[in-house]
Amino acid sequence: MKTRFSSLVTLKKNAMDKSERGVQQANSDLKNANTALELSYNSLQTIDSPQNGHISDLLAQRALLSSQRAIIIHNKEWVNFAKKQLELSKEQLKRDMIEFEKFKYLELEEMKKVIKKRKMEEAKQLDEVALMTYGRKDK
Repeated sequence: MKTRFSSLVTLKKNAMDKSERGVQQANSDLKNANTALELSYNSLQTIDSPQNGHISDLLAQRALLSSQRAIIIHNKEWVNFAKKQLELSKEQLKRDMIEFEKFKYLELEEMKKVIKKRKMEEAKQLDEVALMTYGRKDK
């Protein structure tokens, strides 16, 4: 049954679905960020310091270590950003769900009013028919 809120309910449902997809995407981004951070820590563990050799080897190793540390810092920032995005997505989903439920409730109440009105009209028609048939029986 169509009501004046039906199109709004559809729009709010679409917005809620879009927010759900946003939360799923944010979860995926967070998982990827955590994986990248873990990999960067593992890569740092695999770097060995030279015990002997030329100073250029030591300087190259130090540059490699500082580069890996920079990658770790970047990945930590990415994880924090992904967490914030996930929280924002969840908040948006919550707001969209509330809006959807609100309009769905209004639509349901509108349907109840329409059904009640139809029942009243049907009852009136039945009363009229009953009065008409009652009058015929007396004659």
